[in-house]
Amino acid sequence: MIKQLLIGLGLALAACSSTPPPPVAEAPAPGAPGLVVAADPRAAEAGRWALREGGSAADAAMAMMLALTVVEPQSSGIGGGGFMVHHDARNQRIATIDGRETAPAAASPSRFLDKTGKPLPFREAVASGLSVGVPGNIRLMARAHQHWGRLPWKKLFEPAIDLADNGFLVTPALHGRLMETVGQWQDHPDARALYYGKDGKPRPVGDRIKNHALARALGRIATDGPPAFYQGVGGEAISRAVAAAPRHPAILSAADLAAYRAKDREAVCGAYRTYRICGMGPPSSGATTVIGILAMLERFDLSTLGPNDPRAWHLIGEAMRLAYADRDKYMGDSDFVSVPVAGLINPAYLAERSKLIAIDKTRRDYPAGSPPGAPARTASLPTPERGTTHFVAVDRNGNVASMTSTVEGPFGSQLIANGFFLNNELTDFSFVPVRRGAPVANSIEPGKRPLSSMAPTIVYDQDGRVLLALGSAGGRRIIMHVAKTLIGVLDWGLTPEQAIALPNIFYNDHGLLVEKGTSLADMQQALAALGQTVAVAELPSKVMAAQRTAAGWRGGADPRSEGVSLGE
Repeated sequence: MIKQLLIGLGLALAACSSTPPPPVAEAPAPGAPGLVVAADPRAAEAGRWALREGGSAADAAMAMMLALTVVEPQSSGIGGGGFMVHHDARNQRIATIDGRETAPAAASPSRFLDKTGKPLPFREAVASGLSVGVPGNIRLMARAHQHWGRLPWKKLFEPAIDLADNGFLVTPALHGRLMETVGQWQDHPDARALYYGKDGKPRPVGDRIKNHALARALGRIATDGPPAFYQGVGGEAISRAVAAAPRHPAILSAADLAAYRAKDREAVCGAYRTYRICGMGPPSSGATTVIGILAMLERFDLSTLGPNDPRAWHLIGEAMRLAYADRDKYMGDSDFVSVPVAGLINPAYLAERSKLIAIDKTRRDYPAGSPPGAPARTASLPTPERGTTHFVAVDRNGNVASMTSTVEGPFGSQLIANGFFLNNELTDFSFVPVRRGAPVANSIEPGKRPLSSMAPTIVYDQDGRVLLALGSAGGRRIIMHVAKTLIGVLDWGLTPEQAIALPNIFYNDHGLLVEKGTSLADMQQALAALGQTVAVAELPSKVMAAQRTAAGWRGGADPRSEGVSLGE
């Protein structure tokens, strides 16, 4: 019956989009108020405060990153790293900063293998000293401030120090994460004392937490700059926490910390219809995979199909799985391995990949392709990722900062130094360095940065003006959350809020995963009629976005989160 219905709807392949894209709004007038969007209202307020104090978009983003260290410890903070994509309104140039964590000098390809050569259980590796990489967010912050900052460095710390010293209230999101991890804190007395009561239960929603150790650490960095984090008592506390880890203690030396540098990287940009999509290059797989998904969909008329047609989601699912196959095979830290970035976003290559997609049936397999410039021998091996947060800032001059920040999580490695959690980003490396005789691109090496799905993105219209800035949390799903939101805005003409609220979709080894309790879950039978194996699942996200409109900037925060958008 359902199959007949789909046939009746017409399953002919659509030609290149015959429906024009949604109209592009005129740019806001110069001096129009700025905007911030973040996953926590207190962080958003810190960003708005920075804008009102005369700060730039980069200043506002950094004030939010610091505030999130305090109020969203389960997801992000100065103990982790991130990526920033920035549009400079003065010269109309896009730039990116790589603040991804690095593996210490003591890291070896066998770091996550047991004595028999088998991979450690993932949870065991996470909650250990082995998982901690050299944090990058403070060096990223310094780089962004050097390039685009207007407020004094010290001033950016004021909201976060106030939140840490005077206290912040436990939200349902934080309480929920504490409940999920309630049995994992026996060997972490510092964290337990901060976030759990004497009865061993998580601090309740509305309870006030004061983190004086973090306030002192932030104060030192505010006064003395990044050296106060990476060297002296700050660096010693990080090294000591890793060396004293109750499980698998490890070495993260003073030399590892002192050597860390955030890196300016070239943005990776590709075309989708009349738009230019820009994001992070390696070690992020965000831009290449988002662009790959969209480019494979470009020959289909998604505008006409619309979000209520199961065929649209079928096509999205097929493109997603083909793009992720390339991601898992070829992506890694381009300072260490050859990554065919240009080949992965090559229009001719992606047009050929698109031919593997049929609108009326599901593929049986999703092989990686052979993009131009691909290395001769590289093994596929997906990695598990979780956690993370995203925030966006736009200032009165039209500068835009889109940043994703993470400790991996939840609560990173669960190790605390100076009141903040240390990341577990090294578990984003592939645990196995060689597979079937071929090297794995994302294997661990000293100084290497683990592959990431973080996808901070800025979209330009056909006249070269910023139209949209966005990103998400969600581990490996980040890429798909961003791609879905872009399709919602660019193809279906939705507002950021509406596009973010669209159902989430992902996949596992068995087939498609569709978000529980959504219209997409109601299409399960229709998708099955196209040959899809479909399961309904919880697929949370934290998409944050800002869109340019004729009336000014419009923000959108994921309804699945506690996020908010605040105008200046």
